[in-house]
Amino acid sequence: MKSFLAFLALACVLPAAFANEDWPQFRGPQGNGHSDSKGLPLQFGDANGELKNVKWKTPIHDRGWSSPVILGNQVWMTTATEDGKQLFAICVDRDTGKILLDQKLFDVPNPQFAHKFNSYASPSPVIEPGRVYITFGSPGTACLDTKTFKVLWQRTDIECNHFRGAGSSPIIHGNLLIMHYDGSDHQFVLALDKNTGKDVWRAKRSIDFQDLMPDGKVQAEGDFRKAYATPHIAIINGKPMLLSIGAKAAYAYEPKTGKEIWRVEERGQHSASTRPVVVDGLVVYPTGFSKGQLMAVKPDGTGNVTDSHVVWRVKRNVSNKPSVTVINGLIYMIDDAGIASCVDPKNGDYIWNERLVTGGFSASPVYVDGHLWFFSEEGKVFALKPGREFKVASSTQVGDGFMSSPAVAGKAFYLRTRTHLYRVEESGRASAK
Repeated sequence: MKSFLAFLALACVLPAAFANEDWPQFRGPQGNGHSDSKGLPLQFGDANGELKNVKWKTPIHDRGWSSPVILGNQVWMTTATEDGKQLFAICVDRDTGKILLDQKLFDVPNPQFAHKFNSYASPSPVIEPGRVYITFGSPGTACLDTKTFKVLWQRTDIECNHFRGAGSSPIIHGNLLIMHYDGSDHQFVLALDKNTGKDVWRAKRSIDFQDLMPDGKVQAEGDFRKAYATPHIAIINGKPMLLSIGAKAAYAYEPKTGKEIWRVEERGQHSASTRPVVVDGLVVYPTGFSKGQLMAVKPDGTGNVTDSHVVWRVKRNVSNKPSVTVINGLIYMIDDAGIASCVDPKNGDYIWNERLVTGGFSASPVYVDGHLWFFSEEGKVFALKPGREFKVASSTQVGDGFMSSPAVAGKAFYLRTRTHLYRVEESGRASAK
């Protein structure tokens, strides 16, 4: 039964049948960081920091933290000038690393403020056969033909002050392109017709942001309204459910209509940045910064289910930016400071909790070929053997650090550092197409 439900979830979430040769969206084919690929290298370099198993390395101009997406022979990502006035789409040839397209999509005369830790090109694209969808948040969203590179439609009229910069990536569900807009002025989920770019539905966040502080002041602006999380579709009780984390609350919506099904409020948190997962019938997600927690929620309620459907909370060493990963029924995460954890979904208890390294982590991990991979902002790469014992299989240094999450396709990693895109695979091997 579980296998059948997993098949239904995959069929519902994906716009097409993707094999392990593709990585069509943020966090991969199923949106959970998993790849079915085999034969990937376990070592990226030696003890002296010298790289190996690099098939090609391509410089990417300017600045962008969007993760690469892959379909067929194309690798897509975005970048932007550091001042945010020029926004670009980039397409790289998967076999050679040659840049096929470097196109400025939008000129922005007066960009919004973006925190120096963020970039003006942080949301990842999403791709399907014939089309790629690229967004920079409210400054602009575009759909491109992947054969001709023609822009099929654009939107520059969606109002949202991202306050610290945009970060949420879009997803595809059927005929819909679904995106989060959680800013300091407006907070809503938007579904566009992916063929035309026109609005299909818009769901305003229902939580009341007017929180009173102990001094009587209203905590209702800026950081306490914004979020960067990516939505996720899951099959719950045989029906698709849109899981969506905003500031101060997590929500479930009907994907076709945007009707809210339930929400869980956690008023002390903000800036949620991850993509939720489902394990053992529970929706699991980090709540974000400030009073960040890992929460598990039963998804069968309606309305405000904060007091009735929260199963457990974890409050120590919870990731703020990297998404969590589920492997063989266990939850894995890394906090932003380098402490990795394995959590039992039955009760939220730690199975192990160990420091990998002292340093920052923003990239979400990937699970491939029996190993769980973590990539740090300083360029340190770790492969762990998942299980109830903490086991590091390899560690190395790659490039100048990872703000972007990795992609996996065929027998290769596609790794975007701060300045380059790498294809890493065992020497002598090539992905079969």
